Amino acid sequence: MNSDFQLTKRLLKDFESLDLPKGRRKTGLFVAEGSKCVLDLMPAFKCRYLFAAPQWIQEHQAVTAEEIVEASPSMLRQLTRLSTPSPVIAFFELQDNTEVPDTQYITENLTLVLDRVQDPGNLGTIIRCADWMGVRRIVASRDTVDAFSPKCVQATMGALARVAVAYVELDEYLASIKGVNIYGTFLGGDNIYTSPLSKGGLLVMGNEGSGISDAVASHVTHRLTIPPYPIDAQTSESLNVGVATAIALSQFRARLF
Repeated sequence: MNSDFQLTKRLLKDFESLDLPKGRRKTGLFVAEGSKCVLDLMPAFKCRYLFAAPQWIQEHQAVTAEEIVEASPSMLRQLTRLSTPSPVIAFFELQDNTEVPDTQYITENLTLVLDRVQDPGNLGTIIRCADWMGVRRIVASRDTVDAFSPKCVQATMGALARVAVAYVELDEYLASIKGVNIYGTFLGGDNIYTSPLSKGGLLVMGNEGSGISDAVASHVTHRLTIPPYPIDAQTSESLNVGVATAIALSQFRARLF
């Protein structure tokens, strides 16, 4: 533990740059805050720097990092992205998640596909839902928001330790996957509550405003919709993509109980 650590201007600038993808790529780091999030990420990612209040360090003596800093309240305020600083802020090393699930994996395991999801809070919610529902792999279009943006990391509440997100050219990837069910959520599709759903396959969720793109939709073999109740009721135009993902995943899992 280093109680004499100096937070230099250069290092603080590096930490501040993590709000942007360019900064994360340059430093090879991402930031997480809060005990639950930090402790869940510890087994999956190497921790470069850990800044924590003395009492937190005392209570979590088994935690390891390259540099553990006993941080003052003012130092934590300098580092936090939150309105109220957490007692612990960690900077983890990014991992290369370019490996994507192949046809064999998808045949046996439900896999999420995200097409141009833009809001980091939505993506964080989706990753957290995937974790709860036992979905371990997500394939995202390259223009989907970065899973390691600070807001997304916070929204996952540590689920990134158990759910891998790979970014690909989505049209090309889907074209390469043969002989599996590819489900997609649309406003006009088969009722998800009464449709047969397989154990494995791909489940595509689309952009918050425009849904699934035409190019991606061309690969979908089963179009599903989450109907309102009653089915002819006048309701909101659509569901939030995080909420829709939770409902859809719950229906796939319900078939296995």
